[in-house]
Formats: sequence, C-alpha cells, structure tokens
Amino acid sequence: MIAYIFTIVVLLLIAPLLLSFIKSLKMFLLFKRPASLLQGYRNFSKLMHKETIISKEASSITRYAPFLVLSPLLVIMFFLPPVVHGAFYVSFVDAFTITGLIALSTFFLMLLGLDSASAFGGMGSSREAFISALVEPAMVLTVFSVSMMAGDLGVAQAAVNLSEHFPKEHMASFLFAGISFFILLLAENGRIPIDNPETHLELTMVHEAMILDITGVYLAIIETAASVKFVIFASLFVSLFIPFGLQFSVPIAIAIFIVKLFAVAFVVGFLEVNMAKLRLFKVPNLLGIAIVFAFLSLITFYVLGA
Repeated sequence: MIAYIFTIVVLLLIAPLLLSFIKSLKMFLLFKRPASLLQGYRNFSKLMHKETIISKEASSITRYAPFLVLSPLLVIMFFLPPVVHGAFYVSFVDAFTITGLIALSTFFLMLLGLDSASAFGGMGSSREAFISALVEPAMVLTVFSVSMMAGDLGVAQAAVNLSEHFPKEHMASFLFAGISFFILLLAENGRIPIDNPETHLELTMVHEAMILDITGVYLAIIETAASVKFVIFASLFVSLFIPFGLQFSVPIAIAIFIVKLFAVAFVVGFLEVNMAKLRLFKVPNLLGIAIVFAFLSLITFYVLGA
C-alpha cells in the first residue's frame, strides 16, 4: 500500500515536469534557448497568486467546472497499473471505466468553454466534442484488445500479466494496438498533429479556445488537469506496451518507470518538431487510422491468433 500511494504522489509531482520537458526539448531541437524544466511549477505558482476574473455572462458552471474537470482524472490515478511487482492495485477497472472517466472530464471542460458565451469558447468545445467522438471508441477497442491478449479485462491486472508473460505469439496484434494507442495519446492531450498546445491563433485552437476566459486559480486547476491527463496516458502506454521493470526492487522499478515516461515525452516532443498540425477536417483521417489499427488488433488476435 505504501508503494501504491507513493507512486501516485510521484506521478502527480512529475506531471508538470513532463510537459515542461517536452517544451524544453522542442526549443532545444529548434536551436532556441530551452525553457526551465521547472517552468510548469512556476506557472502554477504564478496563477495561484493571480486574481480570478469571471465573465459577466458566465454562470456557476465556470466556478465548479475546473474542479469537475480535474476530479475524474485524479480518480483514474488510483486505477493505474502498478509500477512495482506485488504492490496494491485496483483490479476490476476495465477499458470502459477509464474511457468513461476521461470522457466525463472532457464533458465538463466543454461545458466550461460554452459557459462564457464566447464565440471562441463555443468553437473550441464543438471541436473537442468532434475529436472526442472519434477517440473514445478507438480507446475502448485498443485497451480491450490488449486486455484480451493479457488474459484479463482489468487494465491493472492485464499490465501485471504482460510484465510476467509478454505475448510474443501475438506480436502483430500488440503492435497494431500500440500504434492506435499512441495516436490516441496525441489526440486526447491536444498535441501536434491534432492540436498545437502552444498556439494563440484563435481559429486553429481546440483546447486553448475553451479556457480563454478563465484566469487565476481556475486556470491553474485546468493546467494541472492537462498535465495529469498526459501522465495518465503516458503511464497506461508504458504499462501496457512497454511492460518491463516490475520485477526489480521498489526504487529501481519506480526509476525505470519514470525513465519510460520521459522516453514517451521525448518521442512526443520529437514528433511535434518534425510534424505540422493537421487541418481540422483532416483530423478524422488520422483518428480513423487509430480505429482501423484497433480493429486490426482485435481481428488479428481472434482470427489469425497473431
């Protein structure tokens, strides 16, 4: 239980660090002076001390929505696969539970964008709904496919099974699922090529458009939720698709897990430097590829057994 709680605390603490690492890596690869890795913590501290201003058109939703955006993600943190062998974990959580909680967080974020009666907020919310409608079925299919290969529908138990017995005989299905999940990681976290988290061009924004009208503590909570969501997806990816390291002692296992998280962040940052953002109506093509790979994973597993 101590390792279980300690792992959750560590993931929450390094969540802003991962996004700062991606930003610093991108600046380094673009031959700019990298930002500090502690910039995420500084931004949080600065926002916590800023005045909170709410639009006159906003209702009480704006006051409650930031907390409701963060809450489901914090619940998911307790459902993540274990980092250390023998550590406590919640075994009954399946793909539908995790996807549903992520969708609930996204729903309240869309409500926040709509509540200010801003044209850009409504535009960002509609785009987020458009993307989420394509992401969620692919998410369920992908996690379900990996769970079937691992022999257990529980996500945490599936990760444990994969670490103990990697399904080499199902490598093709495993690879298809991994490609699908990585695309979903980019889409759900608003990364290039789906969205650009650093843009300030209103006509191209998705996530940023929904939070244009909030400041102070509320914005700090939303930014925290964004970093927590990234660490959730990165943790699921490394637990399900890079399942090694659990057999070591607690400090080494946690260190290996953190290194794997930074490896995912490195790949995300590297791709963002070398890719351009897609036009909005090209996004379904990419998410369609994720759905196709998820179906291919299931079909390959059940029909060909590969």
